[in-house]
Order: sequence, then structure tokens, then C-alpha cells
Amino acid sequence: MRSPTPTPLGGFDVIDAIKSAAEETCLGVVSCADILALAAEAAVSLSGGPSWEVQLGRRDGTTANISGANNLPGPVDTLAVLLSKFAAVGLDDTDLVTLSGAHTFGRAQCKSFAARLYNYSGTERPDPSLDSAYLALLQDQCPDGEDGTNLNDLDPTTPDAFDGNYYFNLQNGQGLLLSDQEIYAGAGTAAIVDGYAGDESGFFQSFAASMINMGNISPLTGSEGEVRLNCRQVNAS
Repeated sequence: MRSPTPTPLGGFDVIDAIKSAAEETCLGVVSCADILALAAEAAVSLSGGPSWEVQLGRRDGTTANISGANNLPGPVDTLAVLLSKFAAVGLDDTDLVTLSGAHTFGRAQCKSFAARLYNYSGTERPDPSLDSAYLALLQDQCPDGEDGTNLNDLDPTTPDAFDGNYYFNLQNGQGLLLSDQEIYAGAGTAAIVDGYAGDESGFFQSFAASMINMGNISPLTGSEGEVRLNCRQVNAS
């Protein structure tokens, strides 16, 4: 199964505004990488989720890494692929299930999961793991053959709050993306899902730890890289 065609990401205007304010106060000190890490923590905590101490001191890269970008977890990845991608950067099964919980808020375009609604794995039928009422709702929101740009809540129950409902959704066959529902398909990861569904505070504690783990994936520090003056381009541009 091929991944859906990528679409432009939003929110960069917010990062630009933060960077501009930082540069006015401390020229060339605060990296774009640190700004992104801080913005992620603020978004979670302001939406009702946990807070954590963001480790700072990252530097920005000076080259693009297409292989790294192509190896990011995708919306149609199977559990085996997800586990492999996380393991490749030093993250374990718990990190996978925990960080997937970020889909307790946010939205996705129909094209990211349309195959589940009409032609799951080439069967020309819907994904049998989808709850029937949820399937009908998604088919109404994403008619077959349309351009697939309609947005849908990743969490159909509390879409704008950071909470533990994402895991209840998986138990009820209401994971929006294939990659969401897949983490309830394996015995080991399903056990973690079940644990978080009954322990939101435990999920919050683990999420903070996993975000720190993810933030420590091969950061550039010291004299490596640079501190970009403009987050959209390297300083030499």
C-alpha cells in the first residue's frame, strides 16, 4: 500500500513569530529546534495534558535529510513497520504507544485513511476493525472519489482536549488512521493501550518521559550545526 500524497504542513507562521521575538531579544541564541520542542510542550499543557521540563541546547541542521524524512511513521504503516521505525531511533514499544497518544487531538485529511473506508488492503471492502457506526460517519465525511482534503478529528470524542480518550477509541474500533488502530493489533502494544485507558495519569507521566526520549534522538549540540536566524532556511542562504 502506498502512502498518501503528502500535503503542506501548517503552523509555521506561529514558529516564525516566536523566532522573530526571540531574535529581537537574543540574536542568534535560541535555535529553531528548541523552539519546536518548547512549542510542543506548550501545546500539550495548554490543552489539558502534562507538562515537562524541555531539555534545551539543540542546534539547527545545515542540510536536509531526505532519508530521515522518508522514514518517519506514516498513517498507513502496519504495527511491524511502526515498531521497526521506532526501534531504529532508540524508542521502544512503550514509546510507540505513548507518543501515538498525541492523536488525542489534531485532525487528518480523508486521503490519509480513505483506503480503510472503501478498499482495505485491496479487498474493495472497508477495514473490518472499524466500528460500524464510526465507519458510517467517516464515509459520510469522506465520500468515495472526492479529493480527500476534508479534515476529520483524530479523536472523535474529545477532539480539542489532551486526555486519555484516544485509548478508549482504540478499544472501541475508533482509531482514525490505520497506524492508530494497528497499535491495538499486537498483544504487547494492546496491553499498554489497555493500561492507559484505565490510567490517564499514568499515560500523562509516560507521555512526558517519551517526549523527552524523542527530543534526545541525535540532537546537534555544541559547535555542531548552527542557530538559524530564519527557521525556513540555513544561514548561508
